[in-house]
Amino acid sequence: MNHYALILAGGSGTRFWPLSRNAKPKQLLDLFGQGTMLCQAIDRLKGIVPPENIFILTNHLQEAEVRRQAAGLPAENIVAEPARRDTAPAVSLGVGLIAARDPQASMIIIPSDSLILDTPAFQALAQDALNLADREAALITIGIKPTWPCPSYGYIERAEKLDDPALSHNCYEVVRFREKPDAATAEQYLASGNFSWNAGMFIWSVPHVRRQLAAHAPELAGFIDRLSQAADAPQFIRDEFPKLTPISIDFALLEKADRVLNFEATFDWDDVGSWISVGKYLPKQEDGNVSNSPVSTIASANNIVFTDSGKRVALVGVDDLIVVDTGDALLVARRSEADSIKKVVATLPDELL
Repeated sequence: MNHYALILAGGSGTRFWPLSRNAKPKQLLDLFGQGTMLCQAIDRLKGIVPPENIFILTNHLQEAEVRRQAAGLPAENIVAEPARRDTAPAVSLGVGLIAARDPQASMIIIPSDSLILDTPAFQALAQDALNLADREAALITIGIKPTWPCPSYGYIERAEKLDDPALSHNCYEVVRFREKPDAATAEQYLASGNFSWNAGMFIWSVPHVRRQLAAHAPELAGFIDRLSQAADAPQFIRDEFPKLTPISIDFALLEKADRVLNFEATFDWDDVGSWISVGKYLPKQEDGNVSNSPVSTIASANNIVFTDSGKRVALVGVDDLIVVDTGDALLVARRSEADSIKKVVATLPDELL
């Protein structure tokens, strides 16, 4: 009962426009017909963390929908950040909320927008990591084994394997965190075999992370101390959280910490960063086309089609397109321009954001 979870469920909806909007970004969408990514994240924690010990951080734009989708959790466990302050303040807010409930807790932090299909494998590793956090003075990460030299992820460099007979999974000492590399450096990381992708999943005990923050990020440590003792926590958060310096948890803490450990994930993982990623999981049609709805094609190949109405889409003489249809907007883009979709959002009227 002293194990807790923090789900980070903020973020904007620019990469998956027009389906995603500011109030309903990708983690609140059912992109794959298996429930929303937030609901999947909550379900993934069943059996390792009691529902009353799961906290969710979101923002005011998305709070109502998060509460609707997470109706099985205590209402007070869903907290909207009053301002955007990056991951270190967000994580510290979660630590403070959990510390107020149980100062000796261990906790796991996961993003709400990762796709993990092998739930049993995730649960087994997460349980192993939480048990390790109970007894080990370390900050623990879960990394993803690289499958290609991706320059868009941060990397974790590992050293020797931890000698702990109680562990069921491989765990390694961490040498250092590496920022997003150029393509040539990413190739070197992949070839070396001792790097993992930083997936933003962390596990630690509350006492240990508070000690590390006190040593390396005193502003955040002070915020946690005051929040955990606040007579009116919601009012304290509204008043004090916006004053925190925006910084990532990697920069603020993990790169400075005395000791960091890394489990390499034994489960599948996809951060679903664009419509190209979504296309990998949509039903396959002929000629490399994929779609979540009926499609008729003539001389068309390698297109991604998504519609929230179930209407039939006809493609004639077009290749390598992304076509997304909603009730109030239509997107047509080249697959090669998937990363540029977020740019068009800046040109849209407010009612389409």
